[in-house]
Amino acid sequence: MANVSRETSSGGDNSHTFESTTEVLNRIFKDSSSVGAEMLDITQRKLRLAEAEFPKPSRTRIIAVANQKGGVGKTTSVVNLSAALADGGSRVLVIDLDPQGNASTAFNIEHQSGTDSVYDVLEGRLSIEDVKQPADGVVGVDVVPSTIDLSGAELEIASLENRTDLLRGGIESFLKSSEEHYDYVIIDCAPSLGLLVLNALCAAHEVLIPIQAEYYALEGLGQLLKTIGLVQSSINPHLIISTMLVTMFDRRTILSQEVYDQVKGHYPDIVLETTIPRSVKIAEAPSFNQSVISYDPNGAGAVAYSEAALEIAKRSEKTLESIDAQRSGE
Repeated sequence: MANVSRETSSGGDNSHTFESTTEVLNRIFKDSSSVGAEMLDITQRKLRLAEAEFPKPSRTRIIAVANQKGGVGKTTSVVNLSAALADGGSRVLVIDLDPQGNASTAFNIEHQSGTDSVYDVLEGRLSIEDVKQPADGVVGVDVVPSTIDLSGAELEIASLENRTDLLRGGIESFLKSSEEHYDYVIIDCAPSLGLLVLNALCAAHEVLIPIQAEYYALEGLGQLLKTIGLVQSSINPHLIISTMLVTMFDRRTILSQEVYDQVKGHYPDIVLETTIPRSVKIAEAPSFNQSVISYDPNGAGAVAYSEAALEIAKRSEKTLESIDAQRSGE
């Protein structure tokens, strides 16, 4: 936004001063209501994001977004973090591994029963190159859709000897052969700890865990961490937990802050400083087949997800070093 000119007069001489957007808003809202203060805060953060550079990782980061508890903002985070990273200049491949297909819906990707999808990749009929589709209206994001057919995949692959390696094989083969370089591969997991999620944890190098800012949302965290530990000790020893993101944060309540402080206290190095607020716009966006980044770009939800994406991008090299250290047994 352009600077605003304000003319003042002193002793008959006209002098011109120029105020930045932030200064104008400070002058208007300094002693105003909480709504005005919130508008000022969002505007200032938006301006900082506009000046920020999203560093690209030195190699592809493969991230599983997992939490077996439903309603914690898992798919919402996949969609909006992917859109924000792409908006920052990165190339992102989203793999929808949830039979509900909500990530596919949010990106306006065709995913009715019978559509070529991740189900065909797991079954070995098609490659990721064959099934991926460009996200509607989001430059830089491609999506491997899910369909309801995926709901029967666990039974079909359960007897296979390599049943936990199917997705990993598909991703590795695709990244080696693809003419496009992807900075991030982000896998949206189903809200369970079944075979599909094990495939995601086996294929990924790192896990991002969304945690709702309510105490009962912490109940399943221990079980999820136990499952990840079992995966690390058996089928994917290179896996790390790189990120925890607190969602549905209500800064008006003491409870949200207490939950954040508790999680941050236990996992200080992996909990993002950014929290995702409760927001009607975040909830509305998927019904319009959009991310909140495009649906309400100047709102609190879009700004928060962009800030979280920036944090994730800035942590890339440290995260990749942690993965290398895990691989070398350090």
